[in-house]
Amino acid sequence: MTKNIFLFIVCSLISFHGFSQKKKESPYETNFVKDGIWITSAVGLNVLGVKLIQEKDDLSLNDLNNLSKDDVWGVDRWAAGYYSEKANEDSYIPFYASFVMPFALLINENERGNAGQISVLFVETMATTGALFSITAGLVEKSRPLVYNESLDTEKRIDSDEQRSFFAGHTAATAAATFFAAKVYSDFNPDSSLKPLIWGVAAAIPASVGYLRIKSGKHFLSDNLIGYAVGAASGILIPELHKKGNKNLQIYPTTSFNQGEYNFTSQGLGLSYQF
Repeated sequence: MTKNIFLFIVCSLISFHGFSQKKKESPYETNFVKDGIWITSAVGLNVLGVKLIQEKDDLSLNDLNNLSKDDVWGVDRWAAGYYSEKANEDSYIPFYASFVMPFALLINENERGNAGQISVLFVETMATTGALFSITAGLVEKSRPLVYNESLDTEKRIDSDEQRSFFAGHTAATAAATFFAAKVYSDFNPDSSLKPLIWGVAAAIPASVGYLRIKSGKHFLSDNLIGYAVGAASGILIPELHKKGNKNLQIYPTTSFNQGEYNFTSQGLGLSYQF
């Protein structure tokens, strides 16, 4: 479900906001060509990642029988066997709520005056996070904690959808959205006394999603920590890349991606930082 949400967010925002940019004061600058290449490349990688996920095989009965909690990395072992459908359903509450934060920025006049530009940055953030998640989930074979629960039906335990625990897409998407909102608010309002509160909320929401994803048996602790880090990094770095006068962070053209039978050639962008 996460993979579909990523694509829905990307496509709907592109169609609704486009690349409009207002003239009011903004700490950011965008470029139609560079940002266009970035977004289209990231969307392309999302499509490839979804294809890889859809083509994942079910866990074989032999592999299922050989699964042992003792083989799980120590930091994750305690969660092996967790399962809660209620926790899974509850995790969608803060997950969906996180996407309200970026749009809440539009309450302020200056942010509202730059809605088109902020939307472009948000699309880049979510598309980048989605690409990293979907490609990784499609390539990495790691059973979810619930697969270790012997009380569940075998069909559920071997299902291919339960073999993509790494990394936590819900946590990554939530962190990307909330940290993006906190970063943009801070850049537009550097002297605001509300910044500590906003950053605190931004950190707490994905943490709650991560907790519920563990409790539901969908992800281990390490999956959530990586997902949290990937999402938070995207939410912070994408706006930072576009700050006016930022010469240390640079964007440059990149090459292609090849995996097995797939020869996915993409003209994209890379990131470098000069200390």
